[in-house]
Amino acid sequence: MQKRARVIYNPTSGREILKQNMIDILSVFEEAGFESSAYATTPEPDSARNEARRAAKAGFDLIVAAGGDGTINEVVNGIADLHFRPMMAIIPAGTTNDYARALKIPREDPVAAAKVVLKDQRIKMDIGKAGDNYFINIAAGGLLTELTYDVPSNMKSIFGYLAYLVKGAELLPQIKPVDMDIEYDGEHFNGKASMFFLALTNSIGGFEQIVPDASLDDGRFTLIIVKASNLVSILHLMVKALNGNHMNDPRIIYRKPKRVKVNPVNDRVMVNIDGEYGGDAPMVFKNLHKHIEMFANLDKIPDDAYDLPEPGIAKAEENFVKQVKKLPDDDETEQDQ
Repeated sequence: MQKRARVIYNPTSGREILKQNMIDILSVFEEAGFESSAYATTPEPDSARNEARRAAKAGFDLIVAAGGDGTINEVVNGIADLHFRPMMAIIPAGTTNDYARALKIPREDPVAAAKVVLKDQRIKMDIGKAGDNYFINIAAGGLLTELTYDVPSNMKSIFGYLAYLVKGAELLPQIKPVDMDIEYDGEHFNGKASMFFLALTNSIGGFEQIVPDASLDDGRFTLIIVKASNLVSILHLMVKALNGNHMNDPRIIYRKPKRVKVNPVNDRVMVNIDGEYGGDAPMVFKNLHKHIEMFANLDKIPDDAYDLPEPGIAKAEENFVKQVKKLPDDDETEQDQ
């Protein structure tokens, strides 16, 4: 029986670049042996999610999520709870394209991204479950993680993840620690923290050094709890994170759990799931081991662990580091538990 592929694409992503290249994209999947068709998402809620679920139940062998990380998240949410889950491929056309970075998928050329399927290299990826929702890359809580809600969409499109840096710089002076209660694989943190991250890949908001030891299929999250509470301390931590030197810093907790529960104490803890608001704590996070089979550039993942930043991003990071180095040293270790 002929294999079938359904390309689910966001027609507005990447200045309509997917729409312009769709015939060539479909031709690539035809070359790979799939009878291929496309579905353009609509502004209706859950458009990509509903189509992914329909295609899976109709027996499609491959679903291609073409768009930003939000489109990939929707497609995964459409199939994650099904017994039969089709293989997946991705064609990035969003702002930061964290998932494509992790899988070493070309991010500037959608046809080149589609051609990854011709290599027939696949990996069974871990995904996360947060309450009733699923996520592919990150769940987080704390004031700084809320910045993604406030970055205007046109700013995201034009400036990419530099928009998040700018907005993050605006929010840094407002950061204050909140009481958090976090349980993880038999351990327990109860104290003040500025934010927590649960990561599935090495790429968070375009930064590929925050989780330098990330594994895509080990059945574990990377949990980072940031205990630092003042502006100078957080800025110094950010510089360390840019170089991947933050893992043993006493101002953070860095662990590899399979299950995490976050409980609110006195303050509301909003949870950010793959860049969008995903509800409030209390919330349980579970790692679903090797849950989605994904096409990837496997021969590049071990040999080329981290891409060099784009020139504009590298310059912005360099300037940021220079400015932070001018600040007085911060001796605060903040080991509140």
